[in-house]
Amino acid sequence: MTTVSNASVRDLPGPLYFDASALVKLYLPEPHSGSLNRLVLGRRDTLVSDLAVTEIVSSLCRSRREGALSAAIVIRIRRQILTHLESGVYTRVDLAPAVHREADRLLTAIDQVALRAADALHLALALGSGAATMLTFDRRLAAAARASGLGVYPEL
Repeated sequence: MTTVSNASVRDLPGPLYFDASALVKLYLPEPHSGSLNRLVLGRRDTLVSDLAVTEIVSSLCRSRREGALSAAIVIRIRRQILTHLESGVYTRVDLAPAVHREADRLLTAIDQVALRAADALHLALALGSGAATMLTFDRRLAAAARASGLGVYPEL
């Protein structure tokens, strides 16, 4: 079980897998956005799935409906993320049937954490893509990542 402390972020082992809670912080000012941006600046070993993109767009649209974001901001952020994904800023990891079966296995194998389906998919993607560290601000996913042997940033 690996935990990545704030003192060792410069030496954060990669590849780094981003879930939606971490990836969105690179595009929208939120708590910890600055430190996360500095952490990944110039790294070429970042992994992102389309699942994270869809989760972010869903969250942004909810904020738009609630009046916290404009439609223009939602469109701009979605376009930026997709441009970065398509241009190779991130390495894309894809959902495939084997990832779903690994997520099923994780859901049944990790009893100490009440994983949700999307979290199990993120964990299966990270493990299947050879990630060393999971970047997540979701406590449940962080606990499951630790239980699966991944490093986790930030320490939650």
